[in-house]
Amino acid sequence: MNSMAEVRKKVVEDKYNTNSIKKTKTTKKNVSTKKVEEKKEEINKKGLFAKIGIFINGVKSEFHKIHWTSKSNMVKYSIATIFFILFCSAYFYLVDVLFALVRSIIK
Repeated sequence: MNSMAEVRKKVVEDKYNTNSIKKTKTTKKNVSTKKVEEKKEEINKKGLFAKIGIFINGVKSEFHKIHWTSKSNMVKYSIATIFFILFCSAYFYLVDVLFALVRSIIK
């Protein structure tokens, strides 16, 4: 005789069956790792200058992906940073003076 809790547990397990999802992910990983291994083998077969060329091409492609900010935004960010630094400096200076005052009163 099955208890009600066992029946509910079985229903929940059937409802959220993730076995098929896990199998799909592992097969995709295996395919991508095979491709990476094949590319590594191709690179290892090539000479030193070919490897340097591949590296330079990779650097160029990554460099083109960089999004540079505009001059006006850079000025805004710089001004905001300077004000933030000044605010923090003043805050910690005042806290330091306050503690020094309290310490001088206590002695």
